[in-house]
Amino acid sequence: MTLRHMKIFVTVCEENSITKAAKKLHIAQPAVSIAVKELEDYYGVKLFDRISKRLYLTDIGRNFLEYALHIVSLFDDMENNMHKWECSEKLRIGASITVGTHFMPRYVTTFYKYHPQSDIEVFIGSSDLIEKKILQNDLDFALIEGTVHSENIHYDTYMKDRLAVICSPLNPLCEEETVTIEQLLSQPLLLRENGSGTRELFDHVMATFEYTYTPSWESTSTEALVNAASMGLGVSILPYMLVQDALEKGVIVELKVENLHLDRWFHIIYHKNKFLTNLAKEFIKMIKDSEKH
Repeated sequence: MTLRHMKIFVTVCEENSITKAAKKLHIAQPAVSIAVKELEDYYGVKLFDRISKRLYLTDIGRNFLEYALHIVSLFDDMENNMHKWECSEKLRIGASITVGTHFMPRYVTTFYKYHPQSDIEVFIGSSDLIEKKILQNDLDFALIEGTVHSENIHYDTYMKDRLAVICSPLNPLCEEETVTIEQLLSQPLLLRENGSGTRELFDHVMATFEYTYTPSWESTSTEALVNAASMGLGVSILPYMLVQDALEKGVIVELKVENLHLDRWFHIIYHKNKFLTNLAKEFIKMIKDSEKH
């Protein structure tokens, strides 16, 4: 199969239409249909279900799209870099919200001291969104907390972290030296959004104990959850590093929960087929060196 087949397939998926894909690619519609059929015949699979004149990706088609997107974007990346070979190198770095808030500004500032001419773009978002951008080659590498889900992503662990269970100093649970998980779940829960590494770890631990619950609040904002907890609206589970200042000021307090272990690791991730430049390798080495204890 050729790169042309991959590009046609990706465009059909993006446009969800053979006709629109042909128009976007400036080729005849039959040529697009033939290219898709050649892909299906070559691999002996069905990439689309064709129902009521509409296209629906099959499960195999979705898996194939993940690879095709990476191959096409990697080729485009190479083309762009070849044309801009003499320009200063750009690093595209992703970070989950915890890492982006607490560590990334320091990392970038330190790196600029040694490479003042480098061009660094940073994207901060939830861990699942960061993984998607790695798979689509929108990022060179990224720093996330929590679990890596795709077998196409390589990861190195480099730092340990933990989640803290926090609430208002006026919460009755503060009178207890330790509380049970049942007592914790009896409170309104103020949680990070689905897809965040923080939420995923808490969900996983609760599933291990076979507990179910419905959050009262869900937010991408740590500050919003800390404020809500401090005002007595419930109990929140957040990265200790992000709530340490509020704990020291006494705005919130940390609860000790029996048998609840919320330790986790931070990871440096990149696509297993990604070509890392020397500049990217230097940035990664700097991160690992800075977090050695």
